[in-house]
Amino acid sequence: MTRIAEEHHFTTADGESLFYRRWPATSANRRGAVLLFHRGHEHGARMAHLVDELDLPDFDFYAWDARGHGKSPGVRGYSPSFAQSVRDVQTFVEHVRDTWQTDETDMAVLAQSVGAVLISTWAHDYAPRVRCLVLASPAFKVKLYVPFARPGLKLMQALRGNFFVNSYVKSKFLTHDPEHQASYDSDPLISRPISVNILLALYEAAERIVADAQAITIPTQLLISGADWVVHHGPQHEFFAKLGSSVKEKHVLDGFYHDTFGEKDRARATKLARGFILRQFANEWSRPDLRQAHRQGTTFDEAQTLARTLPALSPRGLYWAAYRANMKLGGLLSEGVALGHRTGFDSGSTLDYVYRNTPAGAGPLGRLIDRQYLDAIGWKGIRQRKLHIEELLRATLARLQAAGVPARILDIAAGHGRYVLEALAGAGKPESILLRDFSPLNVEQGSALIAAKGLADIARFERGDAFDRASVAAASPSPTLGIVSGLYELFPDNDAVATSLAGMADAIAPGGYLIYTGQPWHPQLELIARALTSHRDGQAWVMRRRTQAEMDQLVRDAGFEKIDQRIDQWGIFTVSLARRRPA
Repeated sequence: MTRIAEEHHFTTADGESLFYRRWPATSANRRGAVLLFHRGHEHGARMAHLVDELDLPDFDFYAWDARGHGKSPGVRGYSPSFAQSVRDVQTFVEHVRDTWQTDETDMAVLAQSVGAVLISTWAHDYAPRVRCLVLASPAFKVKLYVPFARPGLKLMQALRGNFFVNSYVKSKFLTHDPEHQASYDSDPLISRPISVNILLALYEAAERIVADAQAITIPTQLLISGADWVVHHGPQHEFFAKLGSSVKEKHVLDGFYHDTFGEKDRARATKLARGFILRQFANEWSRPDLRQAHRQGTTFDEAQTLARTLPALSPRGLYWAAYRANMKLGGLLSEGVALGHRTGFDSGSTLDYVYRNTPAGAGPLGRLIDRQYLDAIGWKGIRQRKLHIEELLRATLARLQAAGVPARILDIAAGHGRYVLEALAGAGKPESILLRDFSPLNVEQGSALIAAKGLADIARFERGDAFDRASVAAASPSPTLGIVSGLYELFPDNDAVATSLAGMADAIAPGGYLIYTGQPWHPQLELIARALTSHRDGQAWVMRRRTQAEMDQLVRDAGFEKIDQRIDQWGIFTVSLARRRPA
């Protein structure tokens, strides 16, 4: 029986109305949903044949048209950013969950090519609780046959701004199936141009995800087309080798061209995908236990390596010694670098300086050095994190107001508290704000900021230990919104983090909210460890990354349920919102 598609729309975070198709289950025993994500240039209807071919009558099927594709609006082949498209995936999943009453744990996701890179990035950055992934020919590295094409595109983008390039791929290089070739050539909804901002960002995201695939713990099946003219195989095999899931399969389909699920002999691929999906749904949903990741595993090994002192006369030892000397010289001219040396580059004072983002120093050269310092990618991510905290804080205040619940804010490691106090602009005034920090200097500076902003009637700043469960739990008045930002990233020990979160769970009543941050990835970990010092007695600032899945697991174990998340375009810092579950 051929299923008939329903046509629907959902609204993205930035207000676009994207098109999707839905095929309801034909069995009375509805078990879940399969979400389909198409290749670049194409649209959801080109995967519609899979609804029948996968032969899963107990499952609803959904297939979107990505923005700028098919029946969805937008300039063809364009998105404001690759990160925006990944967030569109998250919004779509939330829409399916809420509109069609399907829990994330009852969703399987099947994606091809560029769609598979989108899904891999989403799985890495958002740590969704879906049942499984099927990734076909992910475009982790597109074959650009023109020499130096990628550097050339970057240069042209810098010189002329964004522009579009046409795909060189012909239908005969996608599939051996004459019918699929003909439909590809005649399909009016296929668009050959792709925006260069998306093409370059696709490469950057893919490199990050392949390098850090251990962060993905979702059961995953990888299907590789053995005779792929469009993408390289190497990164696909590397991705699979590093994949962090305890349940994973890899199948190389000899002779297949790039369109794995549109090939002439695609029954081989659909049989593999169907079997994998059914096996995952035959078992209870599960994920690896990540609570001991501070004692063993990839991020533990990474941090241990960064903590080791390099031989002084080795090439790397000499390089980083010179870099530290250069930082000392920079501190003579740049106010921001000097502040980092005095208080620690991870201190509340440094973060407040980064938030203000106003270069200062000795003369024009000092200000130029300071501008370069403030423009480091990590500090850009910090400022975006501040905006995301403010966004979720305002949204949560609105939730509390709509529910008729008094807004009482507790931040257990506020630094100077700037992101909390500035988020109140344009938001409903809370009943109370209690800011805490362990540093007396931060308490002093934060209290001054409260006075300067005229909030002394509702806000106060006090010294407190964020890792003392009893102290956190005793916060008064009892908070309905707790915040912990930029703290757990500085401490590798999950036991300490779990104790702090337990205190937050003690303090926040069921139905209350928690905003928490994470740092699943950073491109400058070695620079930070080898050249920057921490606020803790001037020691080297060595960070152990927590994957988003690990951070979410700790929050969930404490009694909270994640309901929303933001992440910057570089994939460095996340900000999440969770609701306290009933005890």
